Amino acid sequence: MNLDTLYLIDQKDSLGLEFSKLVSMMNYTRYTTIEAVKDLTMEELDFLYDEEANSIGMLLAHMAAVEKAYQIETFENRDLTEEELSLLLPALDLGSLGREQITGKKIDYYLEQLADVRNKTIETYKTLPDEWLFEQTPFWWDRPANNYFKWFHVFEDELSHRGQIRLIKKMVRKLKG
Repeated sequence: MNLDTLYLIDQKDSLGLEFSKLVSMMNYTRYTTIEAVKDLTMEELDFLYDEEANSIGMLLAHMAAVEKAYQIETFENRDLTEEELSLLLPALDLGSLGREQITGKKIDYYLEQLADVRNKTIETYKTLPDEWLFEQTPFWWDRPANNYFKWFHVFEDELSHRGQIRLIKKMVRKLKG
């Protein structure tokens, strides 16, 4: 990611103009997420402020799982298989399954997951025409949505959870006092 162009929504190499705009926003969102978590310890990543909370590690795994699910839904134009759902569900759903299964990992594990899924997203974007972003299908509550909205939602979800991460970090640091 080029920090000199981080605040520019502009043309990106090998992408159409509309994909370039989308990727510009996704890049900024991902950069700020990584900056918020890059130095966290495993203890900080696994911290739960109560028995129903999500840890920072869970939220990072959720971001990668959401992007993977949207790759399947939009690039392959299909629902997740039972096998895919069982693999992604702890991170997608968070909750008790996530608390049980998403723990004990270092930050590099989560950063690698985020990078791998994002690299696949960008590589696929390079193969698609900008018009693909405007293709509509039934979505939530059977309302029409286009691929542009769906991919906006991927980074909008990340932004929301990054806010949670920042709050959790403050709690952890306050407890460490």
